Amino acid sequence: MLAETHPARVEGGAGLPAVQRLAYLPEQADAQLAGVDDLILAGARSPVTFFAYPGRASDLVPAGCSVTQLADQSQDVETALEQLAGLVGAQAMPALPEAAAGPAAPGPLTAGNLATAVAATLPEHAIVVDEANTSGVGLPAALVGAARHTLLTLTGGAIGQGLPVATGAAVAAPDRRVVCIEADGSALYTIQALWTQAREQLGVTTVLVNNSSYAILNFELARVGAGPAGQQAARMLSLGSPTPDFAEISRGLGVPATRVTTAEELQDALRRANRAPGPHLIEAIVPALA
Repeated sequence: MLAETHPARVEGGAGLPAVQRLAYLPEQADAQLAGVDDLILAGARSPVTFFAYPGRASDLVPAGCSVTQLADQSQDVETALEQLAGLVGAQAMPALPEAAAGPAAPGPLTAGNLATAVAATLPEHAIVVDEANTSGVGLPAALVGAARHTLLTLTGGAIGQGLPVATGAAVAAPDRRVVCIEADGSALYTIQALWTQAREQLGVTTVLVNNSSYAILNFELARVGAGPAGQQAARMLSLGSPTPDFAEISRGLGVPATRVTTAEELQDALRRANRAPGPHLIEAIVPALA
């Protein structure tokens, strides 16, 4: 069983099964689907690569594999899966342990210990919005042992949805804390959502992951064989000169903010922000993906 690479909504956390996602990188997705003869889609679309790449098809379905749509997104996917399980005589899973997420490894922030810090401090029944992009690679694994939560992820090929989605989630579920992990480049598309959070005093903790780069675009340029970026192209993919001061921008829009550079600082800031009423932003300084 696999989940989509970017599922719209997933219930997760300790005691719930962790469904492996289809890999973002097409060669890894190819390996996951190798040997599959029948692909059954339950509320999912037929898998394709996130970007188009020269010399390969975007369709990830293996040659000769049949595709069956068990239920689409507009139908009752849960009932369809229950009926399928009954037809094939599937056995119930044993109860899963209520494992707790451990503290993050100390030291300067990385994508790895940032994800662990978020998981270790997550409030029970929080809503997690993930648009960390390259800095969020460790988040799915880290959240497996976290408190029970709802995860919302990127649903299209554009960036900038994280802050508005977090804002909407807080309006829809005012009794649940929203924790948004947002990349710096993505935030610049919709930073004004912070003003709405301040105006409505919404319970949103934003971890703004600042690596001063559109790292996902640098990464994909290398993968399509574009070669080293020239001076002008590299300048267009950098968030320096000037580097946005997201903590100051947040304060200017009415949301209290702090800046952290270590896992210990991030965990402390998250605990404080998640307990406090209203919105808060934590600017987390991390290195760009190598």
